[in-house]
Amino acid sequence: MLGLCITGCMLAQPAVKVKKRDRKKDVEMVTTEGTMMLRLSDSTPLHRDNFIRLVKTHYFDSLLFHRVIQKFMIQGGDPDSKRAVAGKPLGEGGPSYTIPAEFNPALFHKKGVLAAAREGDDVNPKKASSASQFYIVQGKVFTDGGLDTVENTRLKRKIPPAIREVYKTLGGAPHLDMNYTIFGEVVKGIEVVDKIAAVPTSKGVDKDRPVTDVRIISVKLVKRRKFS
Repeated sequence: MLGLCITGCMLAQPAVKVKKRDRKKDVEMVTTEGTMMLRLSDSTPLHRDNFIRLVKTHYFDSLLFHRVIQKFMIQGGDPDSKRAVAGKPLGEGGPSYTIPAEFNPALFHKKGVLAAAREGDDVNPKKASSASQFYIVQGKVFTDGGLDTVENTRLKRKIPPAIREVYKTLGGAPHLDMNYTIFGEVVKGIEVVDKIAAVPTSKGVDKDRPVTDVRIISVKLVKRRKFS
């Protein structure tokens, strides 16, 4: 789905310095459906700093949420979506470099997490991330039986009890755990994720693209605040 890394690809990142104070800020994402506040994770520094660089260069401004699946996730970050005509399939665009996977068992796919999209295992066995395409999890609430099925058929391992409890109350997408890099979460505006996830989407060649464009108006670093 996304371009693979070339030799020396990390050098192709935007020539923008990430300052120490940048890492202490939150990310304000204004969309046509409302505003979300994102907090990046210090546990995934390569992804955090890359996202900050893109934000500082206004890379995400005017891009679409081009892939939306209710009770799963909303995906954006494809630069080809900025001026895409209605009905055009999207999801192939992005910078020419990738980000090495940064998996952390403490980071799991609960509702509201921010994670990196990537190409499939067949062409990307190291699970390297797209440099710009990201998704935010909406997911669904699971029963114990549903989580048992995910453990046995998808993960091939046990989900820790504390994490199971989150999937049974808040919800999420447990089958993605330790397969896609999580690098942040929504700390305010989760209702915007629900609103975007509920929009009508195409069943045609542009499958899962919202019928009416859902656009990211602007993304910027802002002073970190406490949210209840």
